[in-house]
Amino acid sequence: MMIWEIFAGVVYGSMALLADGIHMGSHAVALGIAVFAYAYARNNAGSARFSFGTGKVNALGGFTGAVLLAGFALYMVVESIGRLVHPVSICFNAAIFVAIIGLVVNGVSVAILGGDDHGHHHGGHEHGHHDHNRRAAYLHVLADALTSLLAIAALLAGKYLGWNWMDPAMGIVGAVLVARWSWGLLKDTSGVLLDRQCMDLEQRVKAAIEDDDARISDLHLWSIGPNMHAAIISVVAHEPASPGAYRQRVQAACRSLVHVTVEPLRCTAGPKPSM
Repeated sequence: MMIWEIFAGVVYGSMALLADGIHMGSHAVALGIAVFAYAYARNNAGSARFSFGTGKVNALGGFTGAVLLAGFALYMVVESIGRLVHPVSICFNAAIFVAIIGLVVNGVSVAILGGDDHGHHHGGHEHGHHDHNRRAAYLHVLADALTSLLAIAALLAGKYLGWNWMDPAMGIVGAVLVARWSWGLLKDTSGVLLDRQCMDLEQRVKAAIEDDDARISDLHLWSIGPNMHAAIISVVAHEPASPGAYRQRVQAACRSLVHVTVEPLRCTAGPKPSM
């Protein structure tokens, strides 16, 4: 359907139809890159070349997909503005037919993905096992259905009201949707690739280590993969525990910390605080 819409948008002169197809294509490209990243990460999971494993390959794949999406969005904006300034003839009937088929395909996909979300009943109790990947796919297909609906509205307005400007205008709307998704993906993945400090874990790590004697003097927390984190912790205490003891306390409080380095340091600045 994606290929058909892109081809029809070019042949029939409809920017709205082309934008709808590119919007679907942006999701397909992102998902394709994600599949490659998962396969590469799995095949090289045990390689000694990666100090902290291959978890960041997923973030790199997402970042690459986001850059491609930004390129798609820029192309859509430039092409749409060009058609606003220099309108082209549109084969409305053929374009509307393709857009309706696209809406039907997306509607069926929404119905399939939006069905039972693995909810199970056992002994009168419901246990929901939510598939977040499936949920994300559902939202993407729902967005595709909405852009198909906008494309149909623009083509109908052009055919019956003479508002031909609506067609390239919907191309700009589609570009905004793609750019918004691209920006969110760039923001999330760049933080992982640049070892952004995991502020949400800091308080849990401090609560697990700090007491009347021990204090954390240096703390680095960063993501090394999906739900996987690493930490380097310097602890100052008058009577420091062993690195293994501190590591056990931290990992008990934060299950996602799979690599933890602890440096206990003895405090010589003054007497130990009284209890």
